[in-house]
Amino acid sequence: MDGRQPSKLGSNPLRVDPFPPELEQWLARLQLSLAIEADNSFSNVIGKHSRFNQFIESSCRKPPHGLSTHQLEELDKFAKLYSEYDTLQVEQRKRIVIDLRRHLYQLRKSLEPKQAPGAPRLALAPIERLADVSSARNTKLTLETPLAQIDSIGAKLAAQLAKINLFLVKDLLYHYPRDYVDYSQLMPINSLQAGATATVVATIKRCHAFVSPKNSNLAIIDLQLQDQSGRLKISKFMAGRRFTSSAWLHQQMRMYPVGAKLAASGLVKESRFGLSLQDPLLEVLESPNSQLQSRQIGRLLPVYSLGEGLIAERMRGAINIILPVINKIKDPLPCHWRETLKLIDISKALEQIHQPDSRELLDASRRRLVFDEFLLLQLALGLRRIQLRQKNAPVLEADTKAERLKDFQKLLPFQFTDAQERVLQEIRVDMAKRQPMARLLQGDVGSGKTVVAVAAILCAIDAGHQGALMAPTEVLAQQHYEKLCSWMPQLHVTVGLLTGSTPAPRRRALLQDLANGQLQFLVGTHALIEDPVGFASLGLVVVDEQHRFGVAQRNKLLNKGMQPHLLTMTATPIPRTLALSVHGDLDVSQIDGLPPGRKPIHTQVINNQERQVAEQIIRDQVDAGHQAYVVLPLVDESEKIDLRSAVEEHQRLAIEVFPDLKLGLLHGRMSSADKKAAIDEFASGLSQVLISTTVVEVGVDVPNATVMVIEHAERFGLAQMHQLRGRVGRGAAASHCILINNSNSAVAKQRLDVLARSLDGFEIAEVDLRLRGPGQVLGTQQSGLPDLALASLSDDGSVLEEARDVAHAILANDPLLSQHHELAAALALQKLKFANAAALN
Repeated sequence: MDGRQPSKLGSNPLRVDPFPPELEQWLARLQLSLAIEADNSFSNVIGKHSRFNQFIESSCRKPPHGLSTHQLEELDKFAKLYSEYDTLQVEQRKRIVIDLRRHLYQLRKSLEPKQAPGAPRLALAPIERLADVSSARNTKLTLETPLAQIDSIGAKLAAQLAKINLFLVKDLLYHYPRDYVDYSQLMPINSLQAGATATVVATIKRCHAFVSPKNSNLAIIDLQLQDQSGRLKISKFMAGRRFTSSAWLHQQMRMYPVGAKLAASGLVKESRFGLSLQDPLLEVLESPNSQLQSRQIGRLLPVYSLGEGLIAERMRGAINIILPVINKIKDPLPCHWRETLKLIDISKALEQIHQPDSRELLDASRRRLVFDEFLLLQLALGLRRIQLRQKNAPVLEADTKAERLKDFQKLLPFQFTDAQERVLQEIRVDMAKRQPMARLLQGDVGSGKTVVAVAAILCAIDAGHQGALMAPTEVLAQQHYEKLCSWMPQLHVTVGLLTGSTPAPRRRALLQDLANGQLQFLVGTHALIEDPVGFASLGLVVVDEQHRFGVAQRNKLLNKGMQPHLLTMTATPIPRTLALSVHGDLDVSQIDGLPPGRKPIHTQVINNQERQVAEQIIRDQVDAGHQAYVVLPLVDESEKIDLRSAVEEHQRLAIEVFPDLKLGLLHGRMSSADKKAAIDEFASGLSQVLISTTVVEVGVDVPNATVMVIEHAERFGLAQMHQLRGRVGRGAAASHCILINNSNSAVAKQRLDVLARSLDGFEIAEVDLRLRGPGQVLGTQQSGLPDLALASLSDDGSVLEEARDVAHAILANDPLLSQHHELAAALALQKLKFANAAALN
């Protein structure tokens, strides 16, 4: 590490004239509204006081003071566009949302103060002049050159780089900085602020080099600097006996003569002498107007992820050696698109990401490289979609009278909501085509996805084919099967259950019936994809809780027999940017409403000392004839982590708190029979409280349960807790969710407060995406999540939209990429990197 404090991209801690707070808030509110609208599929979201377009129109017509006439005119144009937002098609809405997001970003950049008043100007030597002479000799470098074969890198450094999986030139070139130390802020001395990084150019008024009186092996160089605004004392410390000789000390004083101009960069800190620079970088200028030769002083200094024994300077030196290879890279993006989207060329982007000349060029380079990442991802997904559509699926046109479907709906104790009817119609239209359906069905817990899926399978059976429903756990598969057994016989449909614990005789009979077509509807776990399982005519596959299955598992089921139609379902709301990245080759349907009669769930956050509040709510609800869940993250107590375990908590509650109640226990290490017994006891009301691990997250549907207590809530993802909360509130009674927070972290409290105030799964998932990252939202590394080096799915949504549009346009005219050789080559290079994301979900 550098020992210096990095500043996040886009931050500017040393603006002398602060950005007006009312303008900052106005821009932030607008950008947040635009992001929410994009994440809600440009549906003109209804806020607390107005619709999205009305808020944007009003904000553009009445911006804060401080904008020029031209800027006001530009905003007025957007106000007119948004006044007609309701009349626009989705693609038109998307375009003006992207345009306004980009305009606001540029507006903010134009309003940021540039240079501190009165600060001296610092002339930096062009970055090309700073390249090592040795790098000029590396003319034979290619992207595939092993680092160990480059003389100026050497075997020792190459071995250290190999420890962090950097073996070839291309590995090092695409090992982007994780942050930057900002020394580009040239400040007068009286404008320095503690805790920020800055550069000053001042005159040396005094230099004193001496040995520390407290440590005979420590040399100290004290410099007194002065510019027009004030004075500054800085010190450099040199540890080692060789630095304490009188000859070396005299040499240092000659290096920093009084009256010379000095540039110094570092972290501003408080000292007993006032402000100073910690461990400063120093360079004496030849003349007041001469160019600064340093690669660090006055610049944005890249900060890289480092391995053990690897120091920052050696990493930057290695990057500098291989950087000339960028001149051999052909830009994969056609010139037309670069000009249309105002993107810099790839060589410039790679140079500036590693050695930025300015923050503006750094922003431009990052935007280009993020765009390329997203473009390759969207091209891969688009090619998968094209390949899928070239296959033939069975045409599942059910009887136009749909008698079986109507009979099924009559069996239900409720009517389909408008959202359920709309989604079912979208699925039926897809299934009636020769092209295989690939559709993702999203809906909150309790929104009625399962009955829609069953209705779709009945349509496939009506058309003379079989249907399969794959669930992630035996508990959930058993729940589905029991429900189906109450419906299917009345509809003259045969249904079977296949799991890992199905007895061998039953399994053989079931597989025989499946192969000869006598079994029409098969429910099961991953046992469905085992090789002996063969269908006579598989028409539709439904994958429940799809995020719990790996891509390869889903594809294995799809490859059984003919190409069936595919419907995947999830109760984990996925923000739009994440859905485009992981499920970009799927059509998306959303059940965006709950069945009538469902009451909101009251959610509250308490700490460990307040757990009696949760216990009293459980007692009150049980006394009223209801039931409760208590969910914990572990099965057994861990010695390493101080967590309550399911087994331990079951014993504590049974002995100390609820000795008069029947308490059940459910966790993943129990046998299938014991799990089923625990669930059956709870479902029938024999046990009033169920203590469980997250196995209860899916598959337990008890309308009489009205309390959900989540222990160690800080250890769960928000989306996961939202699903757990959905286990209650399934009946007509008011329900409660109590989150017990054992952490003192402010971030943990912030996350849990979001869950307490919101019942909107998509809002919750969006916050989870920003705070915990995409892997946590999806809940599994098997999800096909792309490996993105620079792009942020929570911050770069507008760039993702642009990349998706370009990918669609390119593939529409050139589906084989035969006219885009560089793009095809780049896609091949990234094939392994994006393999999971590109696979059909």
